[in-house]
Amino acid sequence: MHLTLKKEATRPAGANILQQQAKFDAFLEEFNHERPHEALGMKCPAEVYSASCRPYRGIPEPHYPFHDRTVVVTSCGRLCLYNKKINLSVSLAGQAVGVKEVDHGIWLVSFMEYDLGYIDLEEKTLQPLENPFGPKV
Repeated sequence: MHLTLKKEATRPAGANILQQQAKFDAFLEEFNHERPHEALGMKCPAEVYSASCRPYRGIPEPHYPFHDRTVVVTSCGRLCLYNKKINLSVSLAGQAVGVKEVDHGIWLVSFMEYDLGYIDLEEKTLQPLENPFGPKV
């Protein structure tokens, strides 16, 4: 499917982003409504598709009952704590993280159920913990 998409919708590429999107939309329409698929018994995907009976409600808002406070990460990826700005990650921009003082001036930062690392307020640095999403060795 991806090779077919690349061949039919990107060669030649659209002159601008709107024209390219129109090419993708045309491909999607043909792929789902006009082309029969062998894996679907020679039916089109639109013929066999049915929406899920369980609507997607998104991820619940994180809350941190065991932390001292909840702080929202700025759009530039910083955590502001006691008028000090500590770089955390742009990938968490707009997200609420929990912070908990574990020692004088040392704060544990958590996102959802994952502990990310420790902030030293004097140094204004984050010392990350081991990546919880990394490979298990």
